[in-house]
Amino acid sequence: MSGIYIHIPFCKKACHYCDFHFSTSLKYADEMVESICKEIKMKKDRINGQVGSIYFGGGTPSILSQAALQKIFDAINHTFSVDANAEITIETNPDDLTAQKLKELKQLPVNRFSVGIQSFFNEDLIWMNRAHNATEAEDCIRRSQDAGFENLTLDLIYGYPLLTDAKWLNNIQKAVELHVPHISAYALTVEPRTALAHAIKAKKQVPVSDNQSAAQFVILMEQLQKAGFEHYEISNFAKPGCYAIHNTNYWKGVDYIGIGPSAHGFDGQNRYMNPANNAQYIETLAGNKLPEVIEELSLNNRFNEYIMTSLRTMWGVDLAKINSDFGKDYHEETMHNLRSFEDKDWLIINENNVKLSKEGKLFADHIASELFIIND
Repeated sequence: MSGIYIHIPFCKKACHYCDFHFSTSLKYADEMVESICKEIKMKKDRINGQVGSIYFGGGTPSILSQAALQKIFDAINHTFSVDANAEITIETNPDDLTAQKLKELKQLPVNRFSVGIQSFFNEDLIWMNRAHNATEAEDCIRRSQDAGFENLTLDLIYGYPLLTDAKWLNNIQKAVELHVPHISAYALTVEPRTALAHAIKAKKQVPVSDNQSAAQFVILMEQLQKAGFEHYEISNFAKPGCYAIHNTNYWKGVDYIGIGPSAHGFDGQNRYMNPANNAQYIETLAGNKLPEVIEELSLNNRFNEYIMTSLRTMWGVDLAKINSDFGKDYHEETMHNLRSFEDKDWLIINENNVKLSKEGKLFADHIASELFIIND
């Protein structure tokens, strides 16, 4: 079943490391919601069959009112057939999940929260310029569970200068003790045009250490394995059977539509990209046009994307699929490229399957790039 991604481009504050598209002003929130609803209706022919997952990302979707979110759900339900068991996720910040907000969200079809915890230490949250504090980080999870929201995932960040290994162990343990079924953890990356990048360039912050990130990634894998989590994708860990349906479908190449400024969609052959510009997005839709650029993916592009996404998962690369979907030449080239890893313990290679070993997960992007086919 297809998926729907909806980008809500609003946040209370700008986190120092974030390069996602958002605005800290809600001045045009009503116009944005109307435009999102209009784009949904204009893409009614993009999905055949039922919708199996809906994901509200951002930005911070939980910043919208119940009425605004309901309006978007109404547009979806009037346009598409949504499966009764669809996974419906909303990204939230801890400070948004008040008792009143939870009561409002309970009235919506949302059945899964992705909570941006990032750290349980106040000094770290201040350094990141997060809007919540450590007490809210912990309390919001328990409050959500008490309100009946059990399907929760929380985000953590590692590899930043303030995070000692002892603090990282504490963060992981705290997440485990909260009994959430899913944890996403990301190494801090310094993106251009962010406050963090400017601070490092001006020598006001120390650079991020790749060695620290690698060491803390190993700690993460070891601790969550002990706690009964399955490492089903490089950055994602879940209790058995609790994988994120929406994101898993991304990695498996299932088609989805993207709604909202900066959102992307994919139909198996083409990628659709909306502009990361709120005013342009609203203005284009006001003129009854879709604000998207269409990228027709070559066979090489689709193959390389399959390698990149599938290698990151516990299911790995299906060599038989390469042969059937891309052809004999791609299969032979892949087998040839795999030989360069024969003397390394980075890959687990079976007759029709290639997976990353525990050590190989430290070099996932490099390994994928070595398996890419560059020339047309």
